Amino acid sequence: MRVADILTAEGNAAVAAPGETIRALVQRFRSEGIGAMIVRGRGGSLDGIITERDVAHGLAVHGKDVHALPASALMTTAIVACSPQDSIAEAAKVMMQRHMHYLPVKQCGRLIGVVGIGDVLKHRFDELRLEASVLRDIAIASR
Repeated sequence: MRVADILTAEGNAAVAAPGETIRALVQRFRSEGIGAMIVRGRGGSLDGIITERDVAHGLAVHGKDVHALPASALMTTAIVACSPQDSIAEAAKVMMQRHMHYLPVKQCGRLIGVVGIGDVLKHRFDELRLEASVLRDIAIASR
């Protein structure tokens, strides 16, 4: 399975503006049932990604004033991304090594979506279960 298989099932990423307040982002996280948003500038440039974890860290640093900050104050700007052609195992490895819960997906330098660790691990588990079933069938057939 490839990362593209998850994108087909899960759809595209939510987008925030760099000036959108943390209060507005948190409300969108809750109402849309998501944990991350891509931050795009005026020209559509990929400026960063902001996650629930970024907001939690911001709360620890800025206290009650965090709600008024813009997304650009807390977003992660060092973007690590994968390709839709990457295997789910490769995506899981990157996410585990870098302690990431969300991984942007880029194709030809353009963002096409974001995959979450839950979806990556679910699909990886399904892959492993299928492989185990095939190996079991081969072992039974060779008796």
